Amino acid sequence: MAVPLYQAKAEFFRMLGHPVRIRVLELLQDGPLPVRELLAAIEVEPSSLSQQLAVLRRSGIVTATREGSTVVYELAGGDVAELMRAARRILTEMLVGREGLLAELREAEVSSR
Repeated sequence: MAVPLYQAKAEFFRMLGHPVRIRVLELLQDGPLPVRELLAAIEVEPSSLSQQLAVLRRSGIVTATREGSTVVYELAGGDVAELMRAARRILTEMLVGREGLLAELREAEVSSR
């Protein structure tokens, strides 16, 4: 039995639902990086990073290639980078809306004194 599209989308977004995975995807937007550079940028335990990279690899959202003793990760396609940019734009709009609401609340508080 096929999985409904909405369920597949929910599983996809759950896969993205970890701060380390999001940070890895952000870092890889600028191009492939070896694990040691990801570790330096993210500052998590190597075992934690390895676990999160495995999730991203299994999902097909990143690929890994071995160059000698170094493993290099990169985004599997340009759509992933676009998704990260879209998420940033959406989050920016959400925060701008909240900033406006906060200003309105502060103004109402001052007016009620």
